[in-house]
Amino acid sequence: MLKAYRYRLVPNSEQEEFFIKTFGCVRKVYNLMLNDRIESFKRSQESGEKIKLPTPARYKKEFPFLKEVDSLALANAQLHLNKAYQQFFKRPAAGFPKWKSRKNPLQSYTTNNQNGTIAIVDGRYLKLPKMKPVRIKLHRHPRGMIKSATISQAASGKFYVSILCETDVQQKPKTGSIIGMDLGLTHMAVLSDSTKILNPKHLAKTAVKLAKAQRKLSHRAQVAKKQGRLLAESRNYQKQRIVVAKLHEKIAHQRNDYLHKRSTDLVNNHDVIFVESLNIQSMVRHRRWARSLHDVSWSSFLSKLTYKATWYGKQVIPIRRWFASSQICSVCGHQDGKKELHIREWSCPSCGVQHDRDVNASLNIRAAGLRLINLTNSL
Repeated sequence: MLKAYRYRLVPNSEQEEFFIKTFGCVRKVYNLMLNDRIESFKRSQESGEKIKLPTPARYKKEFPFLKEVDSLALANAQLHLNKAYQQFFKRPAAGFPKWKSRKNPLQSYTTNNQNGTIAIVDGRYLKLPKMKPVRIKLHRHPRGMIKSATISQAASGKFYVSILCETDVQQKPKTGSIIGMDLGLTHMAVLSDSTKILNPKHLAKTAVKLAKAQRKLSHRAQVAKKQGRLLAESRNYQKQRIVVAKLHEKIAHQRNDYLHKRSTDLVNNHDVIFVESLNIQSMVRHRRWARSLHDVSWSSFLSKLTYKATWYGKQVIPIRRWFASSQICSVCGHQDGKKELHIREWSCPSCGVQHDRDVNASLNIRAAGLRLINLTNSL
C-alpha cells in the first residue's frame, strides 16, 4: 500500500534557488508539451496527420537550462499532463488541461527514487537528486520503501516535501461496533451512540485577525497602484501578503490535524460506519452556509475516514442521499415532515418520545444502513 508522509524543509539560499529553478523548468516543459499537443491536434484535424506526443528531451537543445535540473522532475511533468488528458476524456466536467502559471501560490515538482537517490540522512537531512542534502524537520520516520518525493512551496514561502512510501499497513483489531453518523455544523458529527464530535470552527476563531490583515493588504495594494508600482515590486505589499498567507496556512494545518485525529479515533473504535450521502458541492454554493461548510470541511473528513477504513480493514458505507433521517422517529418510525434548522429537539406525535434532532438522525442512518446490509446479503 502507498502512504505519504509530509515534512517541512529548511533549505539554505542555494537550495531555495535550485527548488525555484526546478519549479520554473517543470512549468516550462509542461506548457511546451501542452502547446505542442494542441498544435498537433489542430494539424491532425486539417490534414489527417497522426497526433504526436512530445517528450521533455526534445526541448533540451533549444532550452539548455533544462539540463541543470532533475530530469525525473521533467519526466513527471509529462506524466501529469498525460493524466490531465485522461481525466478530461473520462470526465469532461474536470475541464481541459490548464496552463501552469508562475503566479500560482502553490508550486511543486515530483522526483522518483532510483537506487537511493532519495533518502533520509542522519535523521536531519533529506537526500534529493542533483543537490546537497537539505535540512528536514523529521517529526516521524517514514515507514517502507521510498518511491517518490514531491517538493512544494506554499504561498507563505515555506517549503514542504511529501514522501511516498510503499508499506504494509496492519489492520486494526475488530471492536464489533456499528454506528450511524450524522454530519452537522453545530457539531461536526453526531454518532448513534450519542457521542458528539465538536466543530472547532478554526476559520471563525481567526476571522477578526484575518480580516484585519486582509484590509491592511488591500490598503497596501491601493498605495502601490497609486504610485504606479507593480505588486511584485512592492516590498510592503509582499510582506503583508506573506502575513495573510501564514494565517491561512495555520488555519489549514489546524483543520487538517483535527480531521486526522477525529477520523483515526472513529476507525480505531468502530468497525462499520454508516454515513449519509450529501451533495456537498451543491451545498457550498449556498450564500449563508458556504463559509461554515468550508470551515467544517465535511468532504475532507469523509475522504480521510474512507481511506483509513480501507487501510485498517474497517468499512464506511454511504446510504441514499434523499433519506429523511431528520424526519423519522427512530423509536416508532413515524415520519413527521420537514423541520426548520433551528429546531434541535422535538417530540414524536405518535409515541411521545423526546428526540435530540442529530442523535435521532444518526440512529435512523444506522437503521437504514443495517437494512441495506441485510438486503445485500439476501441477494
